[in-house]
Amino acid sequence: MQSVFSDTAWSAWEPLIEEVRPKGKTPPKNLRRTISAIFRRHQYGAKWRAIPDEFGPWWIAAQLFIRWSKFGVWQRLFEKVKDRDQALDMVFFDGTTICAHHKVAGAAKKGGSRGCLRDREALGRSCGGFGTKVCVAADGHGRALSFTLSPGQAHELPSAYSLLDDLPYPPTYVVCDRGYASHKFREYLWDRGVRPVIPTRKNDPEVACPKWAYRHRHLVENLWARLKEWRTLATRYEKTTVSFLSVILIATTADYLKA
Repeated sequence: MQSVFSDTAWSAWEPLIEEVRPKGKTPPKNLRRTISAIFRRHQYGAKWRAIPDEFGPWWIAAQLFIRWSKFGVWQRLFEKVKDRDQALDMVFFDGTTICAHHKVAGAAKKGGSRGCLRDREALGRSCGGFGTKVCVAADGHGRALSFTLSPGQAHELPSAYSLLDDLPYPPTYVVCDRGYASHKFREYLWDRGVRPVIPTRKNDPEVACPKWAYRHRHLVENLWARLKEWRTLATRYEKTTVSFLSVILIATTADYLKA
């Protein structure tokens, strides 16, 4: 049987999955094979139907992925690995626009206008094309702590407030690029005892921005580079935000366990 997991890797994944998965009357058969099929699909960006026969029926993997996405299993799995030693002295905020495949459009409307549907599914059109804006908070080791999803044309700054509120306690430094340069946001950080490390825009007055701290911003850039090695994260193929966020969480969990 083919598998994307070595015996050593599966020994790390299996107890975590068993801890967070739904407990039914009948335990899932060939769980390692099914999880391997899910990972292969997201790593290579193939259609579900293109999964090799060695990974079992494609529809079993697709159904398990969607069902566990709706039940929050991938989120719980991510929380399990994230709770290990977090380095919150320095936290990085950064966003990226993920281009969406044209077949992403077409999720169930469930009431509301087309615009409401796109906002709900975090899809929008910017100068970079049709896609989704994904923002991340990363710790001092360059590991993801939380994510926000918004339409592609959305600015990154509003997401920063949500990312900051998701942290268990205020960090010492928050490091961002010029996209987060805002007097209001800096004041918001100072009021919470957080030192902002955000360079000013060209036409703004100079403010203190410790260069030694800003030099570490490459850690969050490296995080995006690692996550985008997953093909279905570099390009969005999922119609719903629930499924797309699950892809991000799976890739991030793998990044933790690989470290």
